Amino acid sequence: MAGETVPSPERSQDGAPRPSREQRAASGKAARAKAPLDGHADFRPASSRDPVTLLLSQAATRIPELLPIRYGRMLVSPFAFYRGAALVMAADLDTTPTSGLHAQLCGDAHLSNFGAYASPERRLVFDLNDFDETLPGPFEWDVKRLAASLVVAGRDNGFTPKQNRKTTLAAVGAYRTAMRTFATQPILDVWYAHLNIDDALTEYETTLTSHKSKQRKTELEAAENVLAKAHTRDRLQAIGKLTTVIGRTRRIISDPPLIVPIDELTGFDPDLLLGRLRDLVATYRDTLQTDRRHLLDHFTLTDVAHKVVGVGSVGTRAWILLLEAGVDAEALLLQAKQADRSVLTAYAGESEYTNQGERVVTGQRLMQATSDIFLGWLRAQPTGGRDEDYYLRQLRDWKMSADIDTMRPQSMQLYAQLCGWTLARAHARSGDRVAISAYLGNSTKFDNALADFADTYADQNEHDHTALAAAVGAGTVLAQPNV
Repeated sequence: MAGETVPSPERSQDGAPRPSREQRAASGKAARAKAPLDGHADFRPASSRDPVTLLLSQAATRIPELLPIRYGRMLVSPFAFYRGAALVMAADLDTTPTSGLHAQLCGDAHLSNFGAYASPERRLVFDLNDFDETLPGPFEWDVKRLAASLVVAGRDNGFTPKQNRKTTLAAVGAYRTAMRTFATQPILDVWYAHLNIDDALTEYETTLTSHKSKQRKTELEAAENVLAKAHTRDRLQAIGKLTTVIGRTRRIISDPPLIVPIDELTGFDPDLLLGRLRDLVATYRDTLQTDRRHLLDHFTLTDVAHKVVGVGSVGTRAWILLLEAGVDAEALLLQAKQADRSVLTAYAGESEYTNQGERVVTGQRLMQATSDIFLGWLRAQPTGGRDEDYYLRQLRDWKMSADIDTMRPQSMQLYAQLCGWTLARAHARSGDRVAISAYLGNSTKFDNALADFADTYADQNEHDHTALAAAVGAGTVLAQPNV
């Protein structure tokens, strides 16, 4: 049922017999009767559809003065709008055919929500990296969100319809074939699977002929430069960029309205607020593994600032937490980001977790091959108002996001394959990979259906972007550009 923990065919808590591999495959094939593969091409907007009203409905739980920044960022392009319109697409996906085969969903699996970061073993891994909307639901909702994002971004980059379709087919084909592979593997092998980005690039280069290697020399060199830069985007770089030492005291640098230290927040006693936040860090500590609690104990919270992040997230609260060890100027930056109910909730059911930060962290740990060692959650009243749920992680640890705007068609197709494989691995960890693989089959019918859907939905997204622009022009929505 929607909203419940994704059932795993690998375990049986009540002692009931587990379904056999053959039974699981049969259930996947049977799901085609409910949702034929070619039916996933369909998208018919509901007559009552109102994307702008849906977006405005999210204002109730957000900081009013920051909302114009959100809408200003969404107006930049159809892809920027798409990034902020996860709720709009969730409502649309609820009107499409569903397989009934559930997995833990990212909920916002567009191509910019994949990227590289450091594993605890200090390897650069590629994975999903945004779980604000995570919730169990039909596996194909994530795949459709990814597929449509590729067309929307491709159009923004000036790609032809043929190039965009090839990119979408690359992503969905990679998802389908990866799921078929995972369906044949023991669950432990699936759980250990990860994508080491340095190894993946090296392996890709070995598959190229001498001629193709010369053709793609510029792109390969650019990729290697991006990876090299990612290794420099660590905690030391973040501390050097975001903090400064005044006298003997390290402080977060003010950059309003994007970064506002607590001593500049009006209506609050900074010392009292900092003391309250130190108490909250102690409750967050309890959500970490035992060894990581010991590591956190080396640090003390010394400064906090409010930060504006992302596109769709603008208006929710996000805080930078500066913690210092007191020796050798050693410091740590954490980000505490507010977690509201998932945009999927109205369509996939309530989460089993009452703390939305715990929902995010649990979903992230389930879907990622490896997660940040400081990933945890808490509930707070940071400004003395209503309860707010947060999840915490390191602000930056070898973080790398692809520069979508500068991608060429061949680069986008390769990137799409990485995203498709990664999403399949994430779903295979929580869903019934055997049933999903059997449902998808060996043909390209599902691939082509999603390519059709993605093209249709990209058209709809452009109409929605225009509708927001019209609302801003009419004065019914206030937008602040270039922030």
